[in-house]
Amino acid sequence: MQTLHVELGDRRYPIFIGSDLDSQQLLAPYISGKQVMVVTNTTVAPLYLEHYLDALTALGKVVSTCVLPDGEQYKNIEHLNLIFDALLSAGFNRDCTVLALGGGVIGDMAGFAAACFQRGVYFVQVPTTLLSQVDSSVGGKTGINHPLGKNMIGAFQQPQVVLADMSHLKTLPKRELSAGLAEIIKYALLGDTEFLVWLEQHMEKLLAGDPILLAEAVYRSCAHKARIVASDEKEQGERALLNLGHTFGHAIESYLGYGNWLHGEAVATGMVMAADLSERMGWISTVDLDRVKKIIQSADLPIVCPKIPLDEFLAYMAHDKKVLNGQLRLVLLKQLGQATIGSDFDVESMHQAILANQQ
Repeated sequence: MQTLHVELGDRRYPIFIGSDLDSQQLLAPYISGKQVMVVTNTTVAPLYLEHYLDALTALGKVVSTCVLPDGEQYKNIEHLNLIFDALLSAGFNRDCTVLALGGGVIGDMAGFAAACFQRGVYFVQVPTTLLSQVDSSVGGKTGINHPLGKNMIGAFQQPQVVLADMSHLKTLPKRELSAGLAEIIKYALLGDTEFLVWLEQHMEKLLAGDPILLAEAVYRSCAHKARIVASDEKEQGERALLNLGHTFGHAIESYLGYGNWLHGEAVATGMVMAADLSERMGWISTVDLDRVKKIIQSADLPIVCPKIPLDEFLAYMAHDKKVLNGQLRLVLLKQLGQATIGSDFDVESMHQAILANQQ
């Protein structure tokens, strides 16, 4: 087992990374109060819910569950209310803990519920997908989608602890594994060329689910994110770099309908669009752009999206959270391993980059 910490002063918390983690022992110091609400979904519950219920019960906790339907299309206010219904029906108080057992959708919704219920209760993350282990479970971003924009309604709610158990990835569908690799590739492109080389060398084994290599990839990704979150918790500056490919990707997700493309798939194509625009701006070379496309394809991820009318694509981009004072800001690549955010890009080149990476 490896351990990282997100350094946020008195809200400092650990990330435990390994296989077959002793969840009872690791959770014990971080579950406050007697009441625990486990939020999960219909896919994860049959696989792992019983294990965590046993662990929490052995700790003397009073445990209730809220099982939501599985899918990005359910990440909305209607299904968020089901968590509040469960908390209120079970008579939970403000000393309770909400434990998210699932992927990014469950983590985002359970965390948002924890931020809102009685104006804030304790929160624990047990991510069961690769994407949630390397990205959404770390850093405290929580929220739900709106028809006009992804993740536009939410709150910052840092967890008490994150348990990233590689054994949970054994049941992960191949498509979901690839989606998680998109976020891992993101960390390499925006800030770590050595990691990029490592990924290029090991992608085949990562796709095959090698637990040791996956643990290393999760550790390196989380270390990168933990450092950035510690320096910019509320995304006032550097943390926005973690959105490489996301402004384009969120537009793809929103247009196609939440759940039709996985978040990682949309981000993968979004990163190609960002790299394409960076090449058109003269910041990276054609060789660099081809390298971005190659590693994304090697992870079984798409590098083009279905045809989307440009005006509709731009309309969704206009609802992005990084729009500031009416100006769209994008995360682009000055070079591989060095990202920048701003409005210093040619709009026509952006249009060309969008249109060039559709089919």
